[in-house]
Amino acid sequence: MKRSPWRYLWKSEDIRRKLLITFLILAIYRLAAHVPVPGVDREVIRNIVQTPGAAGTLFGLLDLLSGGTITNFSILAMGVYPYITAQIVLQLLVPIIPALERKLKENPREGQRWMEKWTIILAVPMAFLSAIGQINIFNQYARNIGASILTYQFGFSGADLLPTLTTLFSMMAGTMFGIWLGQLISEYGIPNQGLSLIIFAGIVSRIPANLISLWSDRQNAWWMTLLILVILVLVIFAIVFVQQGRRNVPVLFPGRRVGNRMSMPVRSNLPLMVNMAGMIPLIFAQSILLLPALVAGLFLNVQTEWVRNLATGIYNTFSGNSGLYALFYFLMVVLFTFFYTDVLFTQQNYGEALKRQGAQIPGVLRGEPTQKYLTKVQRRITLPGALFLGLVAVLPYILNVFLPTSARQAGLFLVSSAGLLIVVGVVRDTFTIIETELKLHGYEERLIKG
Repeated sequence: MKRSPWRYLWKSEDIRRKLLITFLILAIYRLAAHVPVPGVDREVIRNIVQTPGAAGTLFGLLDLLSGGTITNFSILAMGVYPYITAQIVLQLLVPIIPALERKLKENPREGQRWMEKWTIILAVPMAFLSAIGQINIFNQYARNIGASILTYQFGFSGADLLPTLTTLFSMMAGTMFGIWLGQLISEYGIPNQGLSLIIFAGIVSRIPANLISLWSDRQNAWWMTLLILVILVLVIFAIVFVQQGRRNVPVLFPGRRVGNRMSMPVRSNLPLMVNMAGMIPLIFAQSILLLPALVAGLFLNVQTEWVRNLATGIYNTFSGNSGLYALFYFLMVVLFTFFYTDVLFTQQNYGEALKRQGAQIPGVLRGEPTQKYLTKVQRRITLPGALFLGLVAVLPYILNVFLPTSARQAGLFLVSSAGLLIVVGVVRDTFTIIETELKLHGYEERLIKG
């Protein structure tokens, strides 16, 4: 009979301390999520989030991923996404700027520290611009319902300057506070999982409210709950199966001299992931596809008839509820998956790394030919991963056609498709890290006599 190392989870003082610190910091984050931004009318915000169409869809997504902080318009209304945006921007700049790419290749450890430092620096202006954009977008859609989200006139002159800066700096401070809490978790709690757990906590905090919304329709509550649980189990199983998918490329490492003897060459495998991009393509695709509807929403009430008609057509097409939107969403997720995977794979440059180690893929020359071969293999296995990601993205749109209104309002997965991918990925990575920590502390899986 096997004895799992997990039974020692609470016995290890170091691991217990890390878990308690992680839970404490997440509790502090959730408390901060209820601290309101000064000068904001939260009732107007709630009305906008509940508005049907592109505005309601986008703001509902942001509210879900931020753990309800959009509805409350707390100081954490932007979450830690300015940091993630800064991180993505720097990753995309690496293959474009040769000096930056060379810096990361020459000294990977120093290059990583440089990337982390400039990601935080870039997150500050990103947070400032995001705060301005978020307030302006909400204000514009508030005007469509004859209201304003602010208790003052937003501007950078006169008597409005001080309250405007107070609101902006409050939102920026909230974002940087969230980033700092994430870094504390990575340093003193569960290693390298800080920001992921911050986002995870925001997503799962909305599940109770969505369950209450689901059970508001008492007539259909039982069968809808059963249906959603069955779909959840199947989709989570499929996500884990695909996320764990690897293509093992055989690699031959040269033998080493030990004393007067030369050891035999070592055969190993280079695992290539089926889905290297994670949930990033879903966020990219949804943000870009909702942009036309958000822009069109600004022209719905103009006097010029042809402009108003054009804006109405664009708004209805990209409102997030049409079949055409679901089709575009699927295609964009597939395209972004290929694009982002290519960017990440190019940065890793396996061909050069294997060449430095003297390793070789049988039948393939070292260096650039190896990189080209691996890129071809990676693109081939990315296809099923991209198609699966696209299917998960549009599955709520497909099944919502057959579900009653209460189920649609609660959310098919109780979280969004992007949220579900994040939740599954974070849980899987966290369990792997904890299991590794247990093994490092000597708590191996052991065979005992029954």
